Amino acid sequence: MALDEYAKNAGKTPEKGVWKSGKGKGRHYTKGRQLQDDAWTEVRSLLGAAPRQRDLLIEYLHLIQDEYGCLSAAHLRALAEEMRLSMAEVYEVATFYAHFDVVKEDETPPPALTIRVCDSLSCELAGAQALKAALENGLNASEVRVLRAPCMGRCDTAPVLEIGHNHIDHATPEKAMAAIAADDTHAHLPDYETFASYAADGGYAVLKDLRETGNWETVQEKVLASGLRGLGGAGFPSGKKWGFVRANAGPRYMAVNGDEGEPGTFKDRWYLERTPHLFLEGMLIAAWAVEAEKIFLYMRDEYPAVLEILRREIAALEAANIVPAGYIDLRRGAGAYICGEESAMIESIEGKRGLPRHRPPFVAQVGIFGRPTLVHNVETLHWVARICREGPEVMSSTELNGRKGLRSYSVSGRVAAPGMYLLAAGSTITDVIAAAGGMAAGHVFKAYQPGGPSSGLLPASMNDIPLDFDTLQPHGSFIGSAAVIVLSESDSARAAALNMLRFFEDESCGQCTPCRVGCEKAVKLMQAERWDTGLLEELSSAMVDASICGLGQAAPNPIRMVIKHFPEEV
Repeated sequence: MALDEYAKNAGKTPEKGVWKSGKGKGRHYTKGRQLQDDAWTEVRSLLGAAPRQRDLLIEYLHLIQDEYGCLSAAHLRALAEEMRLSMAEVYEVATFYAHFDVVKEDETPPPALTIRVCDSLSCELAGAQALKAALENGLNASEVRVLRAPCMGRCDTAPVLEIGHNHIDHATPEKAMAAIAADDTHAHLPDYETFASYAADGGYAVLKDLRETGNWETVQEKVLASGLRGLGGAGFPSGKKWGFVRANAGPRYMAVNGDEGEPGTFKDRWYLERTPHLFLEGMLIAAWAVEAEKIFLYMRDEYPAVLEILRREIAALEAANIVPAGYIDLRRGAGAYICGEESAMIESIEGKRGLPRHRPPFVAQVGIFGRPTLVHNVETLHWVARICREGPEVMSSTELNGRKGLRSYSVSGRVAAPGMYLLAAGSTITDVIAAAGGMAAGHVFKAYQPGGPSSGLLPASMNDIPLDFDTLQPHGSFIGSAAVIVLSESDSARAAALNMLRFFEDESCGQCTPCRVGCEKAVKLMQAERWDTGLLEELSSAMVDASICGLGQAAPNPIRMVIKHFPEEV
């Protein structure tokens, strides 16, 4: 039925100039971008028989980006049509994440090949800026795009770059050119313990026994007795979470936070590239404990090799009937540090922008799709499996400087042998540097970052503090994810702090003004020859007091600690 006829039948007069009622007047179509048949066909072909669920929006944006190298306006419009979403919903999600390239009608698509050069602190110390400049000068910009990128979780092999999905460790322009010439743009999988070898060594026997005759409260007590605390950085006693989640009526879900985005941190990747099934069994034990109906495993996009390992090993678990098909839903992040915050991660799992939620309610009560949700970090679940297999003594029997337990320290910067070191939780920075082979040749210890940029910088004189939970707070810092970066006398503390604030400026989700504007203003103030310390302190106080989440609340730490411990530099 024509629109004019429809309006007459409804007893209404069509609006003038809106719908075509005569030659040369009005328009033939609705407002907004028009659906293009060829783009719609391409999107439908990519999605195939996959469900058009709202929470899968980010997964489908990845499909388009991977296939076409960008997200064209036509494809976004087609995806909106296919998923029955508004163009605004699709566009706001696509433009939120750093790994999506949105291209409007009048814009040129990016080149077929992209090189991302990490410029976080460890790579900056190792010459990332000179590397990026050399690549920009030596490559044709119309064929290869060179971008700066935040931490890729490979700080032990700095400087690092990524060509496509291939990471180049200890990167040089020559290595990059060789990879381009060989069309080596795909992730390289390391040797790791497969399902077959893990099961042959007794793997999943504990899980099977628990499913048959286990008591979740007994397991919870064992985890509590070990002293295990959340190793993503928050440090909440791990076993207690299970009781909080079970106290709420089902259905319940579980979310695994694999978005290891804190610069300097690479411990989760280290474990997953070697013993993924210790983590997977720990994950399934925790899911059993809270009777989770489904597990959402959220893994950062910067770990393509880990994503492929998990795809293969989850399929092996399904083939062995340890989990039903689809019980473990592997979700791929898209380049957003804020999604390491648990509620922002949940928003991303639901296919939205990663904006932290106001709390309460907490995710144990209202999490994924409004249901009670257990959230654990990757390394935490690695230890859950070991505790269940070896007993709580595997952690609690180690004691140093009055602290019990073990910590996985990601160590990088000016040390002789950067890497991941499993040490007593009471270790000091002196112990950590010694484990990493001492200071690098020609370098004298000056300062260290104990737990990622959020923890700020401490001077070398503060070398007797155990690097554990609760020990650094009196000094205005915290252990966080135990991302230790060591600086020497050849490095500038103020330059390091500026690097950290630039990271926070880039990664602020923009939801709250104190963080969004505060990080930007801090960067500008810190670029001055002399810092206005009074104004920076006033700005820091506003950010700490009024920011919604930990990003804005902790971002001023590098500023305050440089002013306090390195006043001669500012």
